Amino acid sequence: MTKTTHFGYNTVPETEKAGRVANVFHSVAEKYNLMNDVMSVGLHRFWKRFTIESSGVKKGDKVLDIAGGTGDLSALFLQKVGKDGEVWLTDINNSMLSIGRDRLIDEGTPTPAIQCDAEKLPYPDNYFNCVSVAFGLRNMTHKDKALKEMLRVIKPGGSVLVLEFSKVWDPLKPVYDTYSFKLLPTMGKILANDAESYRYLAESIRMHPGQEELKEMMVQVGFERVEYFNMTAGIVALHRGYKF
Repeated sequence: MTKTTHFGYNTVPETEKAGRVANVFHSVAEKYNLMNDVMSVGLHRFWKRFTIESSGVKKGDKVLDIAGGTGDLSALFLQKVGKDGEVWLTDINNSMLSIGRDRLIDEGTPTPAIQCDAEKLPYPDNYFNCVSVAFGLRNMTHKDKALKEMLRVIKPGGSVLVLEFSKVWDPLKPVYDTYSFKLLPTMGKILANDAESYRYLAESIRMHPGQEELKEMMVQVGFERVEYFNMTAGIVALHRGYKF
């Protein structure tokens, strides 16, 4: 029997999801940064800065930025680790990765950029001090496998940071739903000529585990001291877990 999973609100064979997600991000890559600023009214910059400041990363550390796309977190991590540290920018989508790689080169801070699958990371055990994934976990077919891989590659004492859209504060749900399913696809059509990809992104947020569910998933995988921080009334949450 064919295993299935969700692609937004649609049910698809597991073997098809990665390709469908890839098509979404190939489509939106060129306008991704512009749409982030417009969709979040610039708040994504605050969310990402909070993630960096919550990481505990210091000079000389090794950091893995999963689903790093256009390089926002990698650029900030590079400031933290300094010339003696390492930041590896990775993404499964070549269109997104190319933009991030070129952006960091243009800014004078080139760093390794590797196209890879988060469910099968090409790194040794216990290598990184910190692993981050921002707005990427919800698009992965097997979230538990990806989390296990993140746990595998961090050193004892290291942390994993998952920044992701989450379950919004109940009183805001009607307004948030109107924004997500009416305004967001319209903006996608106007600015990126792609309403369907942004409709998928809105649906994928609703299908992603909420704060407590994701916390429990991380605990089950083997993370310790798992906690989360809500931002902007729960529209976004940062989960943090450790390996001991």
